[in-house]
This record gives sequence, C-alpha cells and structure tokens, in this order.
Amino acid sequence: MGGLLVAWLSAPGAIAGTLTLDGNMTQGGLVIGKAEAGARVTIDGTAIRVSEAGAFLIGFGRDAKPVVRLRVDHPDGTRTVKALNVAPRTYQVQRIDGLPSRQVTPTKPEDLKRIRQDNARIAAVRKLDSGRSDFASGFQWPATGPISGVFGSRRILNGKPRNPHNGIDIAAPRGSTVTAAADGTVALVHPDMFFTGKTVMIDHGHGLSSVYVHMDEILVSQGQRVTKGTPIGIVGKTGRTTGPHLHWGVSLFKTHLDPALLAGRMKNFSR
Repeated sequence: MGGLLVAWLSAPGAIAGTLTLDGNMTQGGLVIGKAEAGARVTIDGTAIRVSEAGAFLIGFGRDAKPVVRLRVDHPDGTRTVKALNVAPRTYQVQRIDGLPSRQVTPTKPEDLKRIRQDNARIAAVRKLDSGRSDFASGFQWPATGPISGVFGSRRILNGKPRNPHNGIDIAAPRGSTVTAAADGTVALVHPDMFFTGKTVMIDHGHGLSSVYVHMDEILVSQGQRVTKGTPIGIVGKTGRTTGPHLHWGVSLFKTHLDPALLAGRMKNFSR
C-alpha cells in the first residue's frame, strides 16, 4: 500500500495532533491510519478501534460512497476532521457456465440448512474485533497463477445474475500450496461448506479477516497462530467451482475489500 497524508486541525491556532493515512483511497481499498496512543477515531460518526500504538483501519467497500468523514480526537484535546475522497471504480461482468444447478439455485431443505449454517459461521468470524495488530505484517499473495476472477465483478452464473464477486480467484495448479497472506490467528476451519468447500478464515485484528476456499486439503487447525507465508492448505476444487483455483477474500467486518490492492503486484509469475 502507498500514499501518505498528514492531517490538519480544525481549531485555528491549536498545536497539531499527528495523523497519517497509508493505503488505497478507492472502492475496495484499505487504509491504515496512525494517530497518537489514546486518540479516539470515528468514521461517519461510528467509533472504531484504535490500538495502543494509535493504529486504526478504514475500509472502503465495492460501492463505497464518494466521501467519508474522518474525525480524530487527539489526547491533547485537539481534533482533526477530514473528508476522505474515495475514488470510484468500473467493474467487469463475468459469466460462468457449467456449474451444478443445485449450487446455483439451491432448493432442497437440507442444502438451504447447510447454507444458513455456513453463513452463520462466516458471519461470526467477521464480527470479531480482536485487539491484535497482525495486519501490520503486510499482505502477500497466498498462491500464484493466472487471475481468473477479479474483485467486484458482476457475476452471471448459468445465465442467472448473482451477487458481485467479493474476492479474487487465482487459477493456481491443483495441489500447489496455499499460504497465509498475513500474520494472524486461524478463526475458522471447515471441511465442507456448501458453496466454498474446504474453507479457512484468518483473523488479522481490528475486524480484518481473510478467507481461503475451494481447497483440497487444510493444513492448519482452529486457533493456530500463523505468520505471513505459513502453509495453510492445498489448492483444489471443492465446493461450487468449475475447476481448480483458490478464491481469496479479505473483509473489514462485513465490508469486502479487494485483496489485490493489499498484496500489490504478483511476483514470480509471468502473465
């Protein structure tokens, strides 16, 4: 991530509190803010977690509005107010055919029950607000290969419009290793989710989590601490998929982010 902004004070003549913002100020982007220890931060009036060192996270979803209001109350009693301009994006349309109809339009009660249970487990992880700042390790690609699906694309599955794609698909060879994209704690391990098959989620702190799905094998256990690059699974073809690949997603609570913006250019792979 890049970019550095130094904020100003709203009160004339006051001594400026410190504030930096580093990241992608665009739809799907994540920004890591840094103020003083003890600062209080709100985004559009909602308070967010600030670490003991003064770090905090701001996430912009796929359809984030053009302007977000940031307010920082500094420990010295001064206040910084800033309007963050969020750059818009244009999204692709992706058509995928050949999926089992059962996994595009599920109707069986047992399938619907599984989907509800899976969604509840995923939602529980996305509610976590741990105080760790593992996100400070930075992010890397968890696998390498052609990109077969991008963040935010409008998806048409077997001719039926569905929700936009909330992550990125990496067509890595079946059997290749999936690694943790950043430091964190394994918050969910599931051997067979209806849509995503073998699934792992990692908590990176402050509500930031990552998900890795469609794997053939899982190499970690729930609660395990991992560092960036730790092997966590094997690329596969489980769940709703037409071929082997890794779906990788990153969310700040319920807000889906673009993993490619976090990881930057994929190294050691020629497109």
